[in-house]
Formats: sequence, C-alpha cells, structure tokens
Amino acid sequence: MKKADVFEFFRRLAEYNPHPETELESVNDYTLLVAVVLSAQATDAGVNKATRALFATVDTPEKMVALGLDGLKRHIRTIGLFNNKAKNVIALSESLIARHGGQVPADRAALEKLPGVGRKTANVVMNVAFGAETFAVDTHIFRVGNRTGLARGKTPNAVEAVLERVVPQPFRLHAHHWLILHGRYICKARRPECWRCPVPDLCAFRPKTPAPPQKAAPTG
Repeated sequence: MKKADVFEFFRRLAEYNPHPETELESVNDYTLLVAVVLSAQATDAGVNKATRALFATVDTPEKMVALGLDGLKRHIRTIGLFNNKAKNVIALSESLIARHGGQVPADRAALEKLPGVGRKTANVVMNVAFGAETFAVDTHIFRVGNRTGLARGKTPNAVEAVLERVVPQPFRLHAHHWLILHGRYICKARRPECWRCPVPDLCAFRPKTPAPPQKAAPTG
C-alpha cells in the first residue's frame, strides 16, 4: 500500500471511530494486565463476563495471591484454558509483588518476564496503560494487515514490524485498536462486510463481498 494510501486508510478509520478503546474491562493497570492474559484464545466479552465480579473485589496482586488458585478458578472457569491461565495469573501476581513492588512495569522486557505474558500482551498493556505507540498483532490485525495489503507478513511479528514502519502520525497511538475493531466488526474472517467498509477502494482484497439482498417489504 502506498504511503499516501496508508495515511488515508487510517484517516478514514479515525473518522469512522474517533475514540477507539479496548473492549476489555478493567479498573486499573493490574486488572488490565490480568484481563489481557485471560483473553488469549477467548473473546473480550467472555472475559468481561467472568471478571466483573472478580475485579470488584480483587484489584491488586496482593489480593489476587490472597484469593488463591482455587478461588481464582471459580471466577474464571467459563474462560477457555482457565486452569493454566489461573496458574499464570497467580504466578505473575507473586512476581509483581516480589520484583516490582506490586506495580505493573511500563517496560516491555520486564512485562515479558512475567508468567503468561508474551509480546502481544506486553504491547497491549504498554499501549492502553502507558500510552506507548505499540502494535499488538492479534488474529484480527494479522488478517486485516494481510488481506488489505496494509501490512503483509507470514507471522504476527512480521506484520508488527511492517506496521511499526508504515503507520504515520497522528495515528500511531490508536492504530492497533482501529485495526482490531475493524477486523472484529467489518473485515471479518469468514465473510468480510465490504459493503459497509470505509476503505474499500484502498484495500487489495478481491472480489469484494456484495451486500446481502434486502428482504422485500411486505405487501398488502
């Protein structure tokens, strides 16, 4: 995609959704980190449903450790892979207490040393909690980047590297949210809804998906 087209691509996404935000619910940096860890291979809606009651009372690493593994499992048992995720959340909470005074570090390397925290999770936390211009490439962004021609790559890291290079100001801070939401609600995996896309002329995907036929109005 040409440089001018990339700028126009994000300008339209920004116009379509001026204030993009993560759909994961949290009450502070710590609960954001926990929510992102829990969201791996799970929907944001499913994570939110499981964590609302949890985060109402457990909002620090110390409280999470006090809740314990079995207590945490009871809260998140509806989330996929909850057994392993619960172990990671308890372990990362213990690590935050031991190494960071119970605070979430604003450093990628420190975040990635926490149990259950990979590059994507670290990027989300750095962006949402600390305002870093990072690009957390999930399945939606990977698909949108390759399908549209915005950022092609065979791996999430490759797509991230292209985004890092091509996304211009003033769009860098919110770029990954625009792309995630675009992939979640318009540029869907099985059937992209091209007929309501704000950037169809800039997108390399062919053929465009036609709008579904409208039902005839009842007569008589």
